[in-house]
Order: sequence, then C-alpha cells, then structure tokens
Amino acid sequence: MPLWVELVLRIGGVVVAFLTLPLLVGQAEHKVMAHMQGRLGPMYAGGFHGWAQLVADGVKFVQKEDITPREADRAVFRLAPAVALVPYLLVLLVIPLGPNDLVGQPLDIGLFFVLAVVGVGVVAVLMSAWASANKYSLLGGLRGAAQLLGYELPLVLAAASVAMAAGTLSLSGIVEAWQPWWLLWQAPAMIIFFVAGLAEIRRPPFDMPVADSELVFGYMTEYTGLRFAFFLLAEYVGIVVIAALTTVLFLGGWQGPFADDQLGWLWTLLKIFAVSFVIIWLRVSYPRLREDQLQRLCWLVLVPASLGQLVLTAAVRIALEAL
Repeated sequence: MPLWVELVLRIGGVVVAFLTLPLLVGQAEHKVMAHMQGRLGPMYAGGFHGWAQLVADGVKFVQKEDITPREADRAVFRLAPAVALVPYLLVLLVIPLGPNDLVGQPLDIGLFFVLAVVGVGVVAVLMSAWASANKYSLLGGLRGAAQLLGYELPLVLAAASVAMAAGTLSLSGIVEAWQPWWLLWQAPAMIIFFVAGLAEIRRPPFDMPVADSELVFGYMTEYTGLRFAFFLLAEYVGIVVIAALTTVLFLGGWQGPFADDQLGWLWTLLKIFAVSFVIIWLRVSYPRLREDQLQRLCWLVLVPASLGQLVLTAAVRIALEAL
C-alpha cells in the first residue's frame, strides 16, 4: 500500500472517531441521566427511547443566532471554540486502538506528546474568558486556569508512574507491557489520573469554572449557536480522550480475556465506553465541589498520593530487577 494512501486512511479513521465517538457518548449521557434522574424529555424525541434527541439538539444549535458581544475581542472570541477542540483531535491521533500499529500515528514518546497537548486546553478557557468582556466569564476563566494548572501535576505524576512501570513512553509499549496484576499496584495511580482527568475537562463535580448558580455559565456565558455547541462537543471529546487514556495506561488497552488480537479494537472500545459511563454516573451522583474543596483535594490529597505512588513504583521496579 502506498504511503500516502495509508496516511489518508489513518487520518480519516481518526477524524471519523473524532466526529462519532463524542456523539455516542453525548447520546448515552442523555439516556443515562434520564434514567437515573427520572427525566422524561430526552425519552420522547423521535419516538423509540428518544433516539433523535441528539439530532434535535443539533438542529436547535444550528438555528440559534450567532451573537458576538459589542465589547468583545472578536477574533479571539471566535477562535476560542476551535482551540478547545483541536488539542483533543491531536491526542486521538496517537492513542492506539489495537495491536499491530492500529493507531493514527505511532510515537515513541506518545505519552509525553499527549500530556503536553492536553494542557493546551487552558488556553481556550482563558481566550474565551478574556475575549468575552464579561465579568462572569472572566471569573470562570480564572477559576478554570487555577483548576487546570493545579490538576495538571497529579495527572502527569500518575501517568509517569505507569510509564516507569512499563519502562517506555510509547502508549502501545505501555499496553504491551501491561499485566493484570498491575490493576492492584497501579490502582492508586489510576484513580488519581482519572480524578485529575475529570478536573482537566471540567466535568462535574469539578465544574466550578461553569458554575451556573454563581457565574451564569462561566467562560461560556456569552457564546451562542454553533460556537457554544463546539464547546459542548469539546467536553464530550474530552470524555472520550480521558476514558481512552485511562484504558490504555491502566486497563490494558486492547488486551482482553482471550488471546485473539483480531478483537483488540473491540476490547478497547468496550473499556472506553465503560469508563465514559462512570464519568456520566459521577455527574449525576455527586454535587459540585466548592473552590476551596477542589484545591484542597488537589494539593493535599492527589499530589502527595501521586508522589507516594511514584516511590512505590520505583521500589517495585528495583525489586523486580534484583530478582
């Protein structure tokens, strides 16, 4: 197969996943929340089980007027939703779906690349907050910046723990080195990574930057129409990315109960949707953390625990090598 054809197929597959997986997660969230909270509305659109609810939402956003505040920095204001989306697309390029290079672009430093790119999300938050010329948006942006910069540290430390255990920064290499018993000694790192990931994508209960009871809708207050929809799409893509990274780093990726590598991609997708369900379930089940509670959890719990996990991983590695 010519190189350019293979490149087009890989990138095309990633783009299709980028456009479809978040929509499936969004549809699942409608239904899961409807069942858990007794919401009737999402069960009616289109007839059977409200299958057309997501379509109805899309039509609604397309029909809404696109408004830019008079005092806003128009260029930055309009660019911010795209900046929120692009980093997640780049991350999906290097996340392996299965064995034998079933990945958009394999990288030997894939984990380093992912952690660097995910951190760009704070730029979109600050851009939208500052450019909106709205005090509530600015407050939400400052909260978002403090939250993202704080939780970046335990996120990176937890990922470093599993990279140290595997002895590689390659995401495919980490999956290949993964063993079922890692579920025990890397469990603290997995929990830390998952919680910090929720804070990175500003999902409840870590949604102080968009606290509607205090800040209208935070840094997204002035956005309407498709630009607002792009921010929501970025949130759902963020769910897919955090679920995929949790799967690849801590749950064995494409490794399943059988030795058949042909179904590796299916195991990866099943794990991703299972983790996504947990993210949705947490939104329904837990109230929003106050700002002081959110920062205390980060600096007094997650950071010390992630440092302790690094020490544990180093000790286990030394012990294994000595044996």
